[in-house]
Amino acid sequence: MKTILFRCALGGMLAAAAFAQIPVRYTVTDLGLVGGPPGQPIIIMNNGLVGGSAAVAGGTWHAMYWYKGMKIDVGKPGLGGSSTVFGLNERGSGVGGAETANPDPGREDFCGFGSQHLCLPFVWQYGVMTALPTLTDSSGEAARNGVANAINNRGEIAGTSENTTLDSTCPPIDGPLGQYQKLQFKPVVWQSGKVQELLTIDQDPDGIAFSVNDRGQVVGGTGTCTAFQANGDLTYLFSMHATIWQNGTVTDLGSLGGLAAGGGNLALHINNRGQAVGQSGTPDGTFHGFLWSREAGMLDVGTMGDDVGSVALFINDAGDIVGISFDADFNPRAFLRPDGGKPVDLNSLIPKGSELYLIDACSIDSRGEIIGIALDAKGNAHGYLATPGY
Repeated sequence: MKTILFRCALGGMLAAAAFAQIPVRYTVTDLGLVGGPPGQPIIIMNNGLVGGSAAVAGGTWHAMYWYKGMKIDVGKPGLGGSSTVFGLNERGSGVGGAETANPDPGREDFCGFGSQHLCLPFVWQYGVMTALPTLTDSSGEAARNGVANAINNRGEIAGTSENTTLDSTCPPIDGPLGQYQKLQFKPVVWQSGKVQELLTIDQDPDGIAFSVNDRGQVVGGTGTCTAFQANGDLTYLFSMHATIWQNGTVTDLGSLGGLAAGGGNLALHINNRGQAVGQSGTPDGTFHGFLWSREAGMLDVGTMGDDVGSVALFINDAGDIVGISFDADFNPRAFLRPDGGKPVDLNSLIPKGSELYLIDACSIDSRGEIIGIALDAKGNAHGYLATPGY
């Protein structure tokens, strides 16, 4: 499994918190190497519960919870292969993507673990991992692959499912480039265990729902197929349109004036106030994080200093945003943008001489705690928890 950058933004509805000012400092807890215990943190909840994945014996990855020093393997026995938690709710239910023991008949690699096994959306609750249904065609044939990305406190789940239609927009199969996708994949929600396909913009063949809030508002993107975004959102989507779904309708959130290269324009998270964040192209050909609301439309989150690009990964209910800012050489660094403020380098808020350099900020809870990925002096990737002091 490759290092997660953009994809760590998903899941979890966070309670409101009021930050009067940027914290004076953060203390940083090293959560260990990515690729070994304890693994890759993806989402943190208000009670300190963290979800993600970790490497285990045999070269597989298991969906994991961490809580107050305990590590809970929720991918054992799982569905027969590697798995990852992408979303949590306040009740401790987790969702994600899990491989089965069976190779994909079409040799696709929908989960992105490199095994080319079938990949199913799942929900983990009450100590059991259960596969969620995928879309079916008119003959009743079920699609082979899907992934669940987020779950709200009402148990509504957002994600994506393949259908059984060949996707003419997918690039030719190319293993070294990570391109294995052949079939269309649609944005979906699951309610009471049943899957429902969501509309796409302009009849786009593909789409993914990345986040759902407690009001049932869903955000994501629709577009076309591309090679696997190993250093992006870990999907095969090139999103032409950042989107919001509500009450059976789909709305294009607009753009900052362009179409971002790589993953395109897409919304990655929505809070309970209906504020969404993500990335959009700009008129100068780069990409910036955005903040969207129905009242104000799409606003540019900006970058730090002379950086040329950014991605807004997560917004809590207080309006505090975390993400990644990139310099001209595409070197990343984690940022925090307090509600109504400007992006600040999170590295400037941690003790000088820290052994870790924070390259992205994935998720922020109601207390201002942030999780993400950092690099040590040798370039090894670590998970981290940044805890604020005022």
